[in-house]
Amino acid sequence: MIHYITGGERSGKSSYAQKMAEELSPNPYYLATSRIWDDDFKKRVDRHISDRDERWTTLEEEKHLSTIIPENSVVVIDCVTLWLTNFYTDTKYDVAKSLSLVKDELNKLKKVNATIIIISNEIGMGVHANTEISRKFTELQGWVNQEIAKLSNKATFMVSGLPMTLK
Repeated sequence: MIHYITGGERSGKSSYAQKMAEELSPNPYYLATSRIWDDDFKKRVDRHISDRDERWTTLEEEKHLSTIIPENSVVVIDCVTLWLTNFYTDTKYDVAKSLSLVKDELNKLKKVNATIIIISNEIGMGVHANTEISRKFTELQGWVNQEIAKLSNKATFMVSGLPMTLK
């Protein structure tokens, strides 16, 4: 079972996903995909950690998410944008190669026997990116979000803390 949650920055995606996971399991997992880029980002990560209590187990994986998700678990993957950034930077901003690698991992992920709640950002709805690398990433993010939406069983769009059912 894959539940996809998308929306803008600070739209309530993470808290919505966390509540959902806590309703589905007494001991959910949180799979962090990010690299710590700077002090400001470290503070954001620390805030997310403090939002979860002792029921949660944190897993960390930058790319190969399917390899560490426990069988029959409930896991929140937070988030696709940061996960995708890892592929994009490691391929030296090669959109086609990044998309191919991510699709391969998504195909593996859908075979995992677990309830997976995937969080992603809708970055294409914001300000037009001012660099070529950023514009290409925005397109890549949009294509990856479409792939996740296709393979998901349920999809939710968050706006101002309110969930809107897409699928």
